[in-house]
Amino acid sequence: MPLRIPRRAALALPLAAAAPAPAAAQSWRPGQQARIIVPAAAGGTTDVMARLIAQHLQARWGTPFVVENRAGGGGTIGTLEMVRSRPDGTTLMHGNIGPQSIAYSLFRNLPYRPDDIACIAGTIAGPNVLVAGPAIQARTIPELVALLKANPGRISYGSTGVGQSPHLSGVWFTQLSGTQAIHVPYRGSAPAQTGLLAGDVALLFDNLTGVIELIRAGRARALAVTSRERSPQLPDVPALRETMPEFASYEVNTWFGLFGPAALPAEAVRTLNAEVNAWLDLPETRRRFAELGGMPLRMSPEEFLRFVRAEIEKWSAVIRREGLQLDVN
Repeated sequence: MPLRIPRRAALALPLAAAAPAPAAAQSWRPGQQARIIVPAAAGGTTDVMARLIAQHLQARWGTPFVVENRAGGGGTIGTLEMVRSRPDGTTLMHGNIGPQSIAYSLFRNLPYRPDDIACIAGTIAGPNVLVAGPAIQARTIPELVALLKANPGRISYGSTGVGQSPHLSGVWFTQLSGTQAIHVPYRGSAPAQTGLLAGDVALLFDNLTGVIELIRAGRARALAVTSRERSPQLPDVPALRETMPEFASYEVNTWFGLFGPAALPAEAVRTLNAEVNAWLDLPETRRRFAELGGMPLRMSPEEFLRFVRAEIEKWSAVIRREGLQLDVN
């Protein structure tokens, strides 16, 4: 998902060559050039993490790994391309909460199902954050809610795309607060942030890891994070649920992971999982993730599968309760 990690910050993350070999030797290799599909625009967390994984696997195995961006449809276009690929390990995908959990209940005509996808490994997770551009004078959530109620349907908020967790964060926000706002979807975090800074949208819901550098630089003003508790990286920014009684039940976190076609051999799944987890275990990786407001999502393939299925159920209940239904564009 979406989250934009600045290129300079991404380059500061440890490279694959620094990762130790997994404890158990694995015999599976792709055997030829492989690709990692990114179902989002370049520059976001989905994209940057995919490139770091590609560096890692290429350095470990000496096999070229190419990252290909296939944005659009809330991440469903890139996902469908991965689903339809040969299950030989030469086509993988670094996906996120949007197309891999929210999409199943949000889109009426989704062309793939959970059973079409192999869950390989988690990578990073973290909260979203609501930030205001220069056109918004509100400094607190109660002030923002009052402003929205005084201007129904006239103030816009951007997100990283239809069906992504920042989009649903905004939907849930307006419904719990009884406000109306114009949703402007972008094809990823980088263009969404550009829209905010240019004044094309007044507000933005985005992943914290994506916008934390903008917030620290004073170019965007954080009003609240979507997690249950405050972020250690932004201790002065409240959790949305603590700002008003209407938001007492509000909690949203986003996540990312590596996926493949459903028939991907079990040996390939376990080998890829071990390599991703070896990189996540590096102290420098964990330190840098914490600085960005995220945390490693380290799981076995079985744990990651259970996690993804639980997220599908969670968002199905939210979307069903809110009566949201869209068509894949």
